[in-house]
Amino acid sequence: MRYWWVNQNQTYNQEVTGGYIWSPKRKSNGHRNPFYESMREVAPGDLIFSFKDTHIPSISIAQSYCYECPKPTEFGSTGQNWEMVGWMVDVNYIPVGNPIRPKDHIGMLRRLLPEKYSPLQANGDGNQGVYLAELSQVLAEILLGLSGFDVDILEVTDLVEDEIPEYKEKSDSQLEWEELIEDKIESDISIQETERKALVMARKGQGRFKSNVSNIEIRCRITHVDRIEHLRASHLKPWRDSSNQERLDGENGLLLTPSIDHLFDRGFISFEDSGILLVSPVAHKPSLEKMGVPTNTSLNVGSFTEGQKNYLDFHRDNVYLERR
Repeated sequence: MRYWWVNQNQTYNQEVTGGYIWSPKRKSNGHRNPFYESMREVAPGDLIFSFKDTHIPSISIAQSYCYECPKPTEFGSTGQNWEMVGWMVDVNYIPVGNPIRPKDHIGMLRRLLPEKYSPLQANGDGNQGVYLAELSQVLAEILLGLSGFDVDILEVTDLVEDEIPEYKEKSDSQLEWEELIEDKIESDISIQETERKALVMARKGQGRFKSNVSNIEIRCRITHVDRIEHLRASHLKPWRDSSNQERLDGENGLLLTPSIDHLFDRGFISFEDSGILLVSPVAHKPSLEKMGVPTNTSLNVGSFTEGQKNYLDFHRDNVYLERR
């Protein structure tokens, strides 16, 4: 279990109602933001302290890994300069019995604040330039004690090492996002009917897209399964993020078995341009081993085309759950 602090002055009410935390992927100037990148490190069972209006009104337990999601519509005009697609984590909010004001306890908390990326200033005021920051276990336990939080509830969040967590193939938000795109494609009379059908089938890794990928790929890069009926054409740059041309581009795909396709689509694995397999630090490694993914040895799956490398760059930057 890891511990996090999230500053939510602008969006707390919407996020509590929706049961999530959300951030843009990048700053408004397009540069990486370490506090947004932290979203990619959250794992189910992690504890998150919410900070709003100088108080900690609730503590939440992460229910999912981070995933791509459009900016919630309920944010309205809040964050007008934020990217329209960001990171989301599903969480279960629990109101605290005593909404503490950290500034009142800063004398005790100050020495435990992170030296880098602290969510609180030395005087106890919130650092609103920080969205999501990791806390030490000692600091988290003090905050839990001050807030009167029932720590017994944490026992149900602990994963047994050999237990396989329930990985959802896609979040409800992602499904709604993709279905909206699909509806727009199907109703676009400027696209020929056969093209519309091919674009829709490409969402599930079938049809013309799978045929195009098969001209480049011959088997699953990890399991080596080569029976086409047992393979999916998996987009390197997700279907939801791609242009219509990219959705059918054979270089934007790999042939993967369903379990490997799932891991790749959710960002638990990716690949370096050289072919080295990347395994996310947040992934449940016993589960990956059971799916046929080596986690303790290096694996090179072979070379990629230049086009595939361009799409892989997007996957590593926007899907893969890396640790900064």
